[in-house]
Amino acid sequence: MNHRCYFDHNATTPVLPEVLGALTEALADVSGNASSAHHFGQVARQRLESARRQVARLLGSSDPKDVVLTSGGTEADNLAVLGAVRAAPGPRKHVITSAIEHPAVLGACGRLQREGVEITRVAVDSSGRVDPADVRRALRPQTVLISIMHANNETGVVEPLAEIGRIGREAGVLVHSDGVQAAGKIPVDVEALGVDLYSISGHKFYAPKGIGALYARRGVGIEPLFHGGHHERGRRPGTENVPGAVALGCAAARALDDLEAETPRLAALRDRLVRGILERVPDSGLNGADAPCTPNTANLFFDGLEGESLVIALDLKGFAVSTGAACSSGAIEPSHVLMAMGLSASRARSSLRVSLGRSNTREDVDALVDAVVAAVQRLRALSPTYATIAG
Repeated sequence: MNHRCYFDHNATTPVLPEVLGALTEALADVSGNASSAHHFGQVARQRLESARRQVARLLGSSDPKDVVLTSGGTEADNLAVLGAVRAAPGPRKHVITSAIEHPAVLGACGRLQREGVEITRVAVDSSGRVDPADVRRALRPQTVLISIMHANNETGVVEPLAEIGRIGREAGVLVHSDGVQAAGKIPVDVEALGVDLYSISGHKFYAPKGIGALYARRGVGIEPLFHGGHHERGRRPGTENVPGAVALGCAAARALDDLEAETPRLAALRDRLVRGILERVPDSGLNGADAPCTPNTANLFFDGLEGESLVIALDLKGFAVSTGAACSSGAIEPSHVLMAMGLSASRARSSLRVSLGRSNTREDVDALVDAVVAAVQRLRALSPTYATIAG
């Protein structure tokens, strides 16, 4: 290989040229504070609200006022989980979430637990899916929030969110979903899904880092995380990041326009990748193989190897992949997602995540397959663990 290939789009995506153009144009030309009454402020306000409309369209929201602009997915998750639960009345509160959530949700739930809120973490099956019946069984009179992600960041597995949304509506319980890995990859319609709160992050669909949004259905009470002004209709104080919002809006519009063509293209590349590896590498497999999945993600295991060693070997050949959640890089512990799916610790540590994007071609995929086959053969030849397995 004489060029580098990026296969880690679930960690972050490169900024699209037109998004970069929108960002730099806004930085250069939109100098006003969107809260100011004068001409410069009103120009900024118009650009901000235009971006909000673009984000609302991506999410299937009929009211752009329901879109709260944030610094990214982690803030959106925290605002949803902490904000909704703290705003809920009653001395005793209960939250339902899952064992495979992103650390932004699990961490927020941990914070609530320290505040005296009871947390139920429902299990997933071997394919990584939550059973809606488990959510229904976990409901209590004190339940104030259900938070289940739309698509998993490590496996790409898509959760039965519409069914969970229906359970929440019937019980009169708010439903939040971390949609960071779904928005821009699969169709999202927050109204059809029946969710009250939905988090997204711009850098997962070709916008810059540092901008995201929370859909918060009108009438849903949220206690702000920060205190100050009345920006974002009192839900998120602080002078708005207008250039970031403009970039987010541009990326949202592009994602919506391209979804119909890009989804099958990525799914075909992913299937080609998985098929090519599984046909040529013994003692390997696809985690979450039996579940619906985002079109760009494959999480594969290679028994007898350390996933981190494979990541380094592939990087030396010019391919960027990962072992799972970028937020957990450097962690010695095996993936909490794969462990929750019932994988052994050794198999979880032997797993690799490949996440495709706009820049990837069939030639890139074929080259990656060849590189994986060669790297696995070389690493297994050095592995006493694999010698025992292959025995």
